[in-house]
Order: sequence, then C-alpha cells, then structure tokens
Amino acid sequence: MRTIISKTIENPEAFKSQLLLWSQQFREVVFLDSNDYPSKYSSFDCVLAVDSFTSLQTDYHNAFEDLKQYQQQSKDWLFGYLSYDLKNDTEKLHSNNFDGLHFPDLFFFQPKKLFFLKGNQIEIHYLYLCDDELESDFHDIINCKLQTKNHKPLDIKQRISQGSYLSKVRSMLEHIHRGDIYEANFCMEFYAKNATIDPSNIYQKLNSISKPPFATFFKNNQYYLLCASPERYLRKEENKVISQPIKGTAKRFSDSVLDENSKKELSENPKERSENIMIVDLVRNDLSHTATKGSVEVEELCDVYTFKQVHQMISTVISKVESTIPPIEILQTTFPMGSMTGAPKISAMKIIEELEETKRGLYSGAVGYFTPTHDFDFNVVIRSILYNAQNKYLSFSVGSAITAQSIAEQEYEECLLKAKAMFEVLQ
Repeated sequence: MRTIISKTIENPEAFKSQLLLWSQQFREVVFLDSNDYPSKYSSFDCVLAVDSFTSLQTDYHNAFEDLKQYQQQSKDWLFGYLSYDLKNDTEKLHSNNFDGLHFPDLFFFQPKKLFFLKGNQIEIHYLYLCDDELESDFHDIINCKLQTKNHKPLDIKQRISQGSYLSKVRSMLEHIHRGDIYEANFCMEFYAKNATIDPSNIYQKLNSISKPPFATFFKNNQYYLLCASPERYLRKEENKVISQPIKGTAKRFSDSVLDENSKKELSENPKERSENIMIVDLVRNDLSHTATKGSVEVEELCDVYTFKQVHQMISTVISKVESTIPPIEILQTTFPMGSMTGAPKISAMKIIEELEETKRGLYSGAVGYFTPTHDFDFNVVIRSILYNAQNKYLSFSVGSAITAQSIAEQEYEECLLKAKAMFEVLQ
C-alpha cells in the first residue's frame, strides 16, 4: 500500500528543478515533464519516480513476456524503457551494429517514491513509509539550491560522413524504386569519447531551449537519457489507445511572417504529407491487432504543431480495446513505432540495419510508465542525448524519413536541423 498526501506549491517551475536536483542521490530516476504544452491527452504536468523497490532488467530475448509477468505481478506503478532492439523479440531480426553505450534492452522499476505535479498541487505517493520520511524528504526538496555548472568542451564526431550519408540515402532510394519498401527512417549517430558531463545540468539546458511535451530525464546507475522528445508513442486510457506519430519538420524563424510561412509550407508540402499519411496507415494496421472491430480511427490528420525549435506535422490515431487485452500485448504488437521504422515495417527495419552503422538501443525506443490500473503512457526517444558515465561514452542520433520523393541533400539538412539543440547544449 502507498501512503498518499497532497501539498500546495508556490512556484511549480522552481519546484520541478528542485525535484530533479534532489533525485540525483538515487540509483534509479525517471523524471517526466510536459512543459505545460497544451494537450488533450495529459494526466500530469510533471512526474518523478525514484528508488526502486523491485526492478526488471533484461536483454531482448523473451523481454515482452518477462515484462508482462512483472507488470501483472506488481499491480503498481512501473517506470522504465523499451529499447528499439526489442524488435528482435517480436520478429526474426538482429542488431549487430556498433554499440558504444551498452544499455540493457529493457529496464523497468517499481519506485518507492513518486511525485505527481498538476498545477500548483503536488501529490506524493510513498511505498512502505518510515516515520517522518516523507516530510523530511519534502523539506530537503524545497531547500535544494539550484546550480549552474559548466563542462569541458566535447570533441563530437559524426559516425557517418556527409558523403557516406548521401550514398546510403541513394541506396535506400534504390530499395524504394525496386518496391522493397516505400518509406524508411534512416538515422546517423554523433558521439564523443572520454566525455565528462553533469547529466542533470545538460538535461535542464536541453529542456529549456526545446520545451517539448515529452521531456525525460532517466537514470539507471551509470546509464543516462536526457530527452527533449516532442512525440508520443502510445497511451492507454481505460479502453482507449492513442498513438500520435510525427512525420514532417520545418524550421522556426524569429520573424513572425517567415515563421508563419514556414508553418504553412509544411502543412501544404505534398512530400511531408505523404510521409505522414504512410505512417498513419502503418499505425492503423498496428493498432488493429488489439482493437475491437471497427474502432480504429484517425482523430486528426497532418496537423501542424509549433515547438520552440521546429514546426512538426502530427497525426492522432485512436482505437478501443477490450479490458481483457493485456497492456503489454498492445505495446508488443505496435513496437517499434512506425514513425521510427518505415513501411512495410519488417522490410524497412532490415534495410535500416544494413545501412545504419550504430545500434540504436534506447534511441527510437520509448520511455514511460504503467499505472496500477493497467493504463500506460510512452514517448518516442528522439532529440535525446544518451550517456554511459562508466565508460564516458556520449551519443545522440538523428534521422529522417526517406521516401521516393526524397532528395538526399535535403534529408541531410533535416538531420542537422534536428541535431541543432543537442550541439547547442553540449558545446
């Protein structure tokens, strides 16, 4: 049983930063921040989960079944991630590319301490509370002194050169013209060796310049994720399932007229709309595996949303599921998300593996949580910095959707646009 109390917070924004700073003492941390981005589907402004009571960490083999057992047995809040390479558990696929990070393929934990912020109200859930522990922790949180730290400049390198990237995109276009696939998300890695950073400080810088609705700070011992994701992968609310794939990106401009023109051009761009609609069709098919008959609907198609760094084209696809469907089955039959793979999904993933040079791992996977009532919410891990503090390896990857209309040079420029925020906070 959890002890639950509520408190009123004077300054929610400052309290978020204090929560994050206080959390760094724990081995396991998941900090989720919506950054007050307006959303029809949102339960909290901010969530912090720390300090595992139980946990599950495994490689891809039998991972979804292990997670299903863990989730059914705990009947509690669980926080963690699904790495992209869980694809190897659902299909006859493999991941043999270079991996400098060595994250486990799946990690979830049952937190002892939970904080849910909504407006100026904080709801605190503690598992097996000790005397005065909650009040003592709350006192420590509100007395945390915020700090700004600098790190040594990092020597960031590009895994795939510009020339090699252009050549690989042309190879992917050959696959498309042959009819092997009609869309694939192709990614490349930027990395730094011997990197020493303060992860929470870098996360706060990244979040402040992006303010995305699915920002995440994750820590599991030496493994860190600093995530400024604008994209939801999948959410379940009782018998309703919501997917919100992103395909289509345009620059922001300080001049309001230029900025509005950029947004309008994205909305009307036939290539970008085609990319988005292809993935919507894929998501509809994925959701149909667990949906009740005739319940899959496109709630919004190719709507353009504005974020601090870019404009994005987003669609919302929903379905209904029977209460007897295990939540893990809904995830397993839709993972990895279509926006990060392509269509047809399995063929796209095979070609991605051949042409990319880095194992994706947690990048283009998902971070989120399960509730005690079997609901869940997961983001897409993009616009993210991954860091192994033990071997001091830092990595971030970016990608774009390749279709028959793609021009390799323009896809390369889109990747650099998406990498801009990560370069800014690291250099």
